[in-house]
Amino acid sequence: MAKSPNWTREELILAFNLYLKLPFGKLHSGNPEIIKLSQLLGTRSPSSVAMRLNNFAAVDPYHQERGIAGLSGGYNQVKPIWDEFIDHQEDLVFESERILAEYQQSTIEEEYPEIAFDLKDLKGETKIRAVKTRVNQSVFRQMILKTYESRCAISLINQPDLLVAGHIVPWAANEHERLNPANGICLSHLYDRAYEKGMICIDTDYKILISRRLKEEATQPFFNDFFGRFEHKTILLPRHYQPRKEFLEYRLERFIA
Repeated sequence: MAKSPNWTREELILAFNLYLKLPFGKLHSGNPEIIKLSQLLGTRSPSSVAMRLNNFAAVDPYHQERGIAGLSGGYNQVKPIWDEFIDHQEDLVFESERILAEYQQSTIEEEYPEIAFDLKDLKGETKIRAVKTRVNQSVFRQMILKTYESRCAISLINQPDLLVAGHIVPWAANEHERLNPANGICLSHLYDRAYEKGMICIDTDYKILISRRLKEEATQPFFNDFFGRFEHKTILLPRHYQPRKEFLEYRLERFIA
């Protein structure tokens, strides 16, 4: 039986794109998303795609720290892609979405029509940078909703249209950690806004804190329904990529208890 040729860079990037979006426990050949990518590639079976995704798990430091080995056989093929992600997260994620669109005989603009519409008045490099940012934020949202199984970490609301992939260290504050899933928390729009405005915070024990400013509204009917009853409760913690404590400390240092 002839040995399958090594995967091309584009194939590996597409596998990596899917790895970012799938839970670790779903990296098997029966997963519809893996079957779909196999069909898109044309020359790779679902088993082969699943194997590559597990190769990425083998080089993922998060799983290494947890003692999960993944499949190390394809280490030399996937490691350069992972290293490129570490050094150039935004570039590689955007490239992966561009390649995916091409394989689907489409374009970024066609795959993200809402972005193209919102940015229609921008031109040249400004538009390219804006599209890249919006596409990467969309991928980050997919990663975080996957990690939290589409549930708000505070209220447990499970309606994706009401959920936001909130950054712990803000997007503008740390370019290198923008797409790190350990720098994200899945929150409903209400709690994401409250977190961004410093009305609530999450400590390094993953417990919810309420600001002095918000407590001034403690006599209002909304306070206990939406905030007071959650004070000092532990947020929903995902099985993988729990919020990194050094990121939580960044917020805590700026929080007025």
